[in-house]
Amino acid sequence: MKIVVTGSSGHLGEALVRRFKARGDEVIGLDLLPSAHTNVVGSILDRDLLDATLQSADTVLHAATLHKPHVATHTKQQFIDVNLQGTQALLEMAIKHHVGSFVFTSTTSTFGHALSPNSTKSAVWVTEDLIPIPKNIYGITKIAAEDLCQLASQEHNLPCVVLKTSRFFPEEDDMKHTLPGYSQDNIKAIEFLNRRVDITDVVSAHELAIEAAKELRFDKFIVSATTPFAEGDLESLPTDAPAVLKDSFPDYDVVFSSLGWKMFQSLGRVYVNQRAREKLGWEPRHNFAEVLERVQGGLSPLSDLASVIGEKGYHRR
Repeated sequence: MKIVVTGSSGHLGEALVRRFKARGDEVIGLDLLPSAHTNVVGSILDRDLLDATLQSADTVLHAATLHKPHVATHTKQQFIDVNLQGTQALLEMAIKHHVGSFVFTSTTSTFGHALSPNSTKSAVWVTEDLIPIPKNIYGITKIAAEDLCQLASQEHNLPCVVLKTSRFFPEEDDMKHTLPGYSQDNIKAIEFLNRRVDITDVVSAHELAIEAAKELRFDKFIVSATTPFAEGDLESLPTDAPAVLKDSFPDYDVVFSSLGWKMFQSLGRVYVNQRAREKLGWEPRHNFAEVLERVQGGLSPLSDLASVIGEKGYHRR
């Protein structure tokens, strides 16, 4: 299989290139920045380059994007150029070359203000049916790019799957100033309860989406670690998350105390991956229980692959 991976010098792009090369596929990595995992250096806005790169391609995995941290350093027009025009250019070339499946990496950040607890003060149960209320240009362009994928599927029968991934980057939390007294490992471990996924599981979701796209034609899936919480927990999570967690993990606090960690008092959202598990057959391996085992053994809460790829940052230095 010939697979084109955009954003191949980034976190996910590198992970995808590593995985599909290990499978024995022909992988073409495309990125603005050169790296050991990129063999075509250029922009997704360069239609001639895309035309040549997608020749005889079976699959496009579109991970290239301007991310949320770029909101501070890039203009709205740059977001529109890269996230919208770049996606449209890729879709058009995928249609031209009769690509068998197109997988677009989106984000749960598209939900924006809809992720805030509602008027009843219960936590938000986040499924694909939640109506987005984007809070910045990043969210707006990712939603619009998802719609472009759906339009390409409707008008040209291009099999497309959108994967709305939760947090998987190893960088420091962008809201760390609001969480005094919590180490980065402590924060990331807690996030596996409700809003984080490991990069190895993101890769496996892409693998499954390639094959599922041909039958689904178009669909969207939240890609996040399986939560131990249920809808019945939503009322209590914003006020006493430690007590709710105790019901599923009675000894979690012993592990946390041994590391000098503590649990958040409040959780305001829970990402739900049920649809991806049912329709893609996705079985994420990394969850809060696995994290507890890792940290008890002296390991990072993140997987070995996440550690190998490491931090890349979002801005050129």
